[in-house]
Amino acid sequence: MTEPAELAWIVPGDPAQNTGGYRYDARIVAGLRARGWQVTVHGLDGRFPHADDTARRSLATTLADLPDGAAVVIDGLALGGLPQQAQAEAKRLKLLALVHHPLADETPGQPPDPGLIDSERTALAACRAVAVTSPFTARRLAELALYPGPVAVITPGVERADLASSAMALARDGRLHRQARWLCVASLTPRKGHACLLDALAGLDGDWQLTLIGSPERAPEHASRLKNQAEGLGLSGRLVWLGETDDAILADSYHQADLCLIPSHYEGFGMVATEALARGIALVSTTGGALADTVPEQASLRVAPDDAASLGQALASWLEEPPLRQRLAQAALDERLALADWPCSIERFERWLCMNLAAARPSPPAPDEQPDSQ
Repeated sequence: MTEPAELAWIVPGDPAQNTGGYRYDARIVAGLRARGWQVTVHGLDGRFPHADDTARRSLATTLADLPDGAAVVIDGLALGGLPQQAQAEAKRLKLLALVHHPLADETPGQPPDPGLIDSERTALAACRAVAVTSPFTARRLAELALYPGPVAVITPGVERADLASSAMALARDGRLHRQARWLCVASLTPRKGHACLLDALAGLDGDWQLTLIGSPERAPEHASRLKNQAEGLGLSGRLVWLGETDDAILADSYHQADLCLIPSHYEGFGMVATEALARGIALVSTTGGALADTVPEQASLRVAPDDAASLGQALASWLEEPPLRQRLAQAALDERLALADWPCSIERFERWLCMNLAAARPSPPAPDEQPDSQ
């Protein structure tokens, strides 16, 4: 392994954004710095993934300002829509890609965008290596023929956390001693499936309250429609919309939760799942994207994406069946012990960096070469 070195890390927009992908980037960056790397994070201006002129200029300028031979990790959300800028610097810089999920999968309910597929394929070809955050994303890169070589799968770690307040009691006898408190942590964007969740909650009996944590600013019109939908369904009194919170409020919300809801149409990993399990909280989740891999069956009730009837039935079952609650809660406690931590993920990422920065850039594949299966 080579000695730690300087590294440029490029993300779209504000690096401090509080989503799973940005939190993954931030944890890896912090871990590398603790291990002696000099990491400079660059946030790009402009629109992504359908890049506008501002985004093109921002990436071009950022790359041009780096010295010859500089090591650069580019987040896939910034890279995939800007292939020409990556190609222009591929020989001068050591470009590495970090892909959370293919850009063409971003819009739920629609077939992959061929334009984004072509753009991301060209951008990734300019990089000497690619890392992804889940086995599912590795398979999707192969299915879409986005990258011809093997990719490194470096899954997120999880922060060790105290058990949720009700975790032990639910695992002991499945009894609820107060109103059921559910939690959904996700930005208010279409891919996260809130509209389906609200439909599932409509008419659901029992004593429950749902706290929703996630920024409404990424898709403000959609967020407004969700609030109107909730009011129209008569759910306003049962929902607490906290927006984007600080870490203390998020941690307290997890601590008070009995169950975590993940209604996403698609996830490239789904860090909320492991963050809930780290606190001994069971899940009701879809199987969208990587959730089919990352949400353990024994600690969850799993339904197909965009199936409000099945999602509502799963929630009703959890409310009505103490033995079910007990079984899921005990399984969540068991899963908690098996979760990988962040130091493990950081060490694997550093190993991937050193291996690919020391190696010569591979030759471009032949046009008819097929991707390796993952």
